[in-house]
Amino acid sequence: MKLDILAIGAHPDDVELGCGGTLAKMISQNYKVGILDLTQGELGTRGTYQTRKSEADLASRILGVFYRDNLKFKDGFFTNDEFHQLEIIKIIRKYRPNIILANAIEDRHPDHGKAAKLVNDSIFLSGLTKIETILDGNFQERWRPKHTFNYIQWKELKPDFVIDISGFLDIKVQACLAYKTQFYDPESKELDTPITSLNFKKSIIYRAENLGRLVGCDAGEGFTSASWIGLKDFDNFI
Repeated sequence: MKLDILAIGAHPDDVELGCGGTLAKMISQNYKVGILDLTQGELGTRGTYQTRKSEADLASRILGVFYRDNLKFKDGFFTNDEFHQLEIIKIIRKYRPNIILANAIEDRHPDHGKAAKLVNDSIFLSGLTKIETILDGNFQERWRPKHTFNYIQWKELKPDFVIDISGFLDIKVQACLAYKTQFYDPESKELDTPITSLNFKKSIIYRAENLGRLVGCDAGEGFTSASWIGLKDFDNFI
């Protein structure tokens, strides 16, 4: 049941947009990858929580993730408190990921930054022996991943590093567009939102290609880190 990477998003589609290419690449290298959605995205202007569920299932199949679950926190109104932290801690301790990828630390949607702080606090607490959790009738052992990084979403945050996703951008785009109720559809009769424009749909590609241009590859995804990043040697660079 152990995961190499657990990607967490406030809403279904956050992970695909923020780090879908990275996940697809790591899955191709036989890493076990899981996704945890905190809410069902029920406040989304378009679609319903039921359509978001079916879209998330399709996106998961496209990426090939090992596990996906939804904690069904209240969209827009979840808080960084003991209840929400413990629910996340249970998942962290169950799957014991080496790396956790979480929402952007600051973004247009307030849930994104809020989720980033909630996840970060939960990760710290998950490593404390005196915080006890029980899952399926069993006491869980403490666990804290080796690394936690935050993907970049709406705002053009400066990344601390960029992952080369050359060859995996098409899979990222397919996974994102699995959420067909959320993005550009000229025939839709529902209200427009900032992410339903044709420009936003195109931005999935041009932002990744621009990051790739800046670091010397075809496409990239940027991440920020609250901790300094250490390298064993120079072979880790592109």
